[in-house]
Amino acid sequence: MHNSLPAVLILEDGTRFEGKSFGFKGSTSGEVVFNTAMTGYPESLTDPSYEGQILVTTYPILGNYGVPPRREKNDVSEYYESDHIHARAIVCQDYSWDHSHWQADRSLAQWLNEENIVGIYGIDTRALTKHLREKGSMLGKIIVDGCDDVEFYDPNKENLVAKVSCSEVEYHGNGDKTVVLVDCGVKHNIIRCLTRRGVRVVRVPWDYDFTYIPYDGLFISNGPGNPDMAETTVENIRKAMEIGKPICGICMGNQLLSKAAGARIYKLKYGHRSHNQPVMRTGTNQCYVTSQNHGFAVDQSTLPADWEPLFVNMNDGTNEGIRHKSKPFFSAQFHPEASSGPKDTEFFFDEFIQML
Repeated sequence: MHNSLPAVLILEDGTRFEGKSFGFKGSTSGEVVFNTAMTGYPESLTDPSYEGQILVTTYPILGNYGVPPRREKNDVSEYYESDHIHARAIVCQDYSWDHSHWQADRSLAQWLNEENIVGIYGIDTRALTKHLREKGSMLGKIIVDGCDDVEFYDPNKENLVAKVSCSEVEYHGNGDKTVVLVDCGVKHNIIRCLTRRGVRVVRVPWDYDFTYIPYDGLFISNGPGNPDMAETTVENIRKAMEIGKPICGICMGNQLLSKAAGARIYKLKYGHRSHNQPVMRTGTNQCYVTSQNHGFAVDQSTLPADWEPLFVNMNDGTNEGIRHKSKPFFSAQFHPEASSGPKDTEFFFDEFIQML
């Protein structure tokens, strides 16, 4: 007998979706967003970029392969993208109470309950996703039967980068070259991708003035929320641009580098969250399938004359990366490290390392 209770997802415009609970029995609220990926819920739930958000999965089944064990390898999580779940809740059409995978050590419902995270299934996620596409991402709350009501919560009004960043300097890997990694909510696979390439990574908090550290290159991570909240990071990036050593950014790193260059950032209607976003490298016919998770984008028309777009999204024409025309500064809006998703663009790390 499954321990499931009636639950409801209520959007800020009053739309209601009735379902049943799994995981933690409670109430929660956040920004409701959807992801069209078919797999990768352990990675998505632990991705710091989902901080403050209620994650809707469009693939019709969830939980069928359980979750992997908590285990560290080289000072980072071996299977997850951080040390805990960052999404406030997860929504699906059908939850599989039975799971099977050779690495699984417990069910998704057990994991959610351990971390006090609400799950709701039995939702018409196709109708919900269509509603979000037409109206845009919006605030929502999940109320499980017998639990108290909660207020709507807008994560974009809070400095989420400060919330998810490390609090002190950390060191990862070994090598002759040193990369300063600005942690705006870094996924652990970014650290893995860097250390696998034989560099020493100095991971610093989002507001840390790293310009006094001897380093060979600067890497700006992904992160959640509104990039306008991370102005201290932008100021430090501008200092690094004066130093002139190679700079690379991913996701929010693309937005913060763009802001440091003088460009404007804006909020997308419903964002890009999937494993199948096509991007083209400007000036070429090369198109890549990418993993993405962002709700803000760079207005590339506001880039200064000495900067140019590096990648463009083939679905909607939005910016997917920038580069300086003469200096070793570049970034991607998508996730070359994937985890989860396609690894077609992991060469992005090689291009950065070759600059050091």
